[in-house]
Amino acid sequence: MNIYIGNLSYDATEEKLRQAFESYGEVTSVNMIMDRDTGRPRGFAFIEMANQGEATAAIAGLNDQELDGRTLKVNEARQREDRGGGRNRSRY
Repeated sequence: MNIYIGNLSYDATEEKLRQAFESYGEVTSVNMIMDRDTGRPRGFAFIEMANQGEATAAIAGLNDQELDGRTLKVNEARQREDRGGGRNRSRY
């Protein structure tokens, strides 16, 4: 299961997130989203856990909990919507 973690402190690290979630089960990946221009964290991340039950327990256990002085928002990640993004649209 892919999990969204929001409201992260800019001091948060992938290792701190991994440690927090590993107390609930096996973490297969941690993806902290970084700003392209500054290289600093953007305040959210995604964690993938191998087991659905462990992931559900992690969401319940860590949502609204504090990490590095910030209250985390943790929930199941939604599929990314296709935004179109193409510039070849006609002007009719």
